[in-house]
Amino acid sequence: MASVVDTSVKNFNSTMSGMPPFNGVAGSTIALFDAVLVNGADLKTPSSLVVAGGVATLSFTGSHSAQVDSVILVAGSSIAALNGEQKVTAVGAGFVKFATAAADGVASGSITFKMAPAGWEKVFSGPNKAVYRSLDPASTKMLLRVDDSGTTVARVVGYETMTDVDSGAGLFPSAAQIAGGGCWGKSLLASSAAVPWVIHADARLFYFTPLSGYSNSTANLGGITRFFGDIVPSKPGGDAYACGLSYSINNTPNTAPDGSVFSAGNTAGTAFPRLHTGLGSSVVQIIYPYTGNQAGSAIASGRDALLGSFPSRINGSLQLSKKYVNGAGFAEPRGDMPGAYHVPQSLVFDSFKQLDRVPGTDLLAGRVLQAVSCLDVSTSPSNATSSSNCGIAFIDITGPWR
Repeated sequence: MASVVDTSVKNFNSTMSGMPPFNGVAGSTIALFDAVLVNGADLKTPSSLVVAGGVATLSFTGSHSAQVDSVILVAGSSIAALNGEQKVTAVGAGFVKFATAAADGVASGSITFKMAPAGWEKVFSGPNKAVYRSLDPASTKMLLRVDDSGTTVARVVGYETMTDVDSGAGLFPSAAQIAGGGCWGKSLLASSAAVPWVIHADARLFYFTPLSGYSNSTANLGGITRFFGDIVPSKPGGDAYACGLSYSINNTPNTAPDGSVFSAGNTAGTAFPRLHTGLGSSVVQIIYPYTGNQAGSAIASGRDALLGSFPSRINGSLQLSKKYVNGAGFAEPRGDMPGAYHVPQSLVFDSFKQLDRVPGTDLLAGRVLQAVSCLDVSTSPSNATSSSNCGIAFIDITGPWR
């Protein structure tokens, strides 16, 4: 690792200037995933790369996607320690900075930098279809097939193995559980109207939170977080099938808040290829907070008043709880959702919106958490405007998650 700090967690969002557009157009999901998961984005050639006092400064003309705590990939520097992944510490007009252990000096060479990809590969592709898989040798090596031929909804299925973009075995969810795969809402409109989004990822799992209702009205700020990838298993010795895919069973974006990572006790919408025993086939499990509402009402993070409202009347605190996946048919946690935090307080949306940042405290001291918007399972994206129907959850952007 070239960086002096951990760079395993990547974050990307629609306010970054060099990202592909995401909207209600066929193929927009795949273009976005190609950029952030596989290829990286916004390649730029700097005019200089200078190290002074443990800080490296890339200077360039124009704009770049880099934001504080995002990760860039530097290549071509004559100073070897500056190449590779680097976590951004400062940005401004025409510069990006990162910490380094390299000695003071000026780098030469054919230097480039871009947003670093999350560490996935695109295994198969077809017209508006793609299959993605983690490159991490420690991953379960499950595959995600995305059919992005629709405009307002993408269809997603996990596979244990595949031979081409349309063929494979070990589907999750299975065809019996939902024919054609789970649904990830993109936009309420089949148009090029922009949809804000944020992706948080490491090399084994990613969270995707689009604000699909925004395309219809900029007042609609409710998000629905989906995920694909390996959870942190509870089973000693590991769990070869601890790879999940969350999804909606509804193929209309305005009726698809079910299966969200941040609805407490979300309804059937998270599939794993097999039980933790390695037996059987696709099994649907539920994501719960360790502390928070676990009732069937599925109240979203930040609308869950178990520990009162935010800020706490006692000490002004923001309360957080890790999330876990329950074992199918039993209560014991199968594993934790890496980097994801539920808020068992209400009225959080009055103080935070998607992309807002808060410093971690106590066990999370030294980390930065980023807000993502969320909805109850009964709330539609076209009616998501205030703390009466929107919640907030947080994802660790510092890492590592594992």
